[in-house]
Amino acid sequence: MDDKVRDYIVDVVRATRPGSGEVEGLLEHGASPRAAIWLMHGAKAHALLQGRDYVTPHDAKTLAPDVLRHRVCVSYEAEAEGKSADDVIHHILDRVLVP
Repeated sequence: MDDKVRDYIVDVVRATRPGSGEVEGLLEHGASPRAAIWLMHGAKAHALLQGRDYVTPHDAKTLAPDVLRHRVCVSYEAEAEGKSADDVIHHILDRVLVP
């Protein structure tokens, strides 16, 4: 995996943490470093299933909702606004710069 893709995955996971600026008021708890590890493993498997021996940011972006959904806790404020964990994750994926 290229360092740029690895760094992108770490940035996505880091953006789930309160205080990152991306999810201010939307999440009570963000994903742990293990989420980044499993997102990397998943992205590698996704690339392989697509017939590639290299990982793209799109592989990570495709799997991010499935890997992160159960690892974040949506805040009461976000729930009151009707936002789910998937909504917050898609918000993060839209904001983190793709290499």
